[in-house]
Amino acid sequence: MKSPRTLAAAATVAVALLSGCASSPMNNTGYNGGASSGYGNTASMGYGTIESIQVTQADSGRTSGAGAVAGALVGALAGNQVGSGSGRTAATVAGGVGGALVGNNIEKSRNAGGGQEMYQVNVRMDNGEYRTVVQDSVYDLRVGNRVRLVDGRVYRY
Repeated sequence: MKSPRTLAAAATVAVALLSGCASSPMNNTGYNGGASSGYGNTASMGYGTIESIQVTQADSGRTSGAGAVAGALVGALAGNQVGSGSGRTAATVAGGVGGALVGNNIEKSRNAGGGQEMYQVNVRMDNGEYRTVVQDSVYDLRVGNRVRLVDGRVYRY
């Protein structure tokens, strides 16, 4: 049987990996702003008028894979504690596969969190282009407002 230190180390690694599963937003929105994203890109800046604003739900079914990796690691370590010889190998493989499935489901349920409301803002730019930006809040933005588009976010002008 493996020492309790090995199991404690595996549990510590798993907790550290799973705590990193919380999503961090891209461009402060949680979404890539499409053609309007990209820091330092002059095409990401401009002025226009809001054509429409639609409410959408954040995609909560995605996972980064960190939960599956952490689960596989913990499951394989736990499976390695069982049996000897080829039985131990089989238990290690089964524990890894089962742990990956459980870890992925845990990460998916952590990310589900009720589905945050997001706002899809459609802007007609002054140069005639149309841009769609998805962001977490529209603050005081209304259809018809003059806006400034900077780094994938819409601000009232």
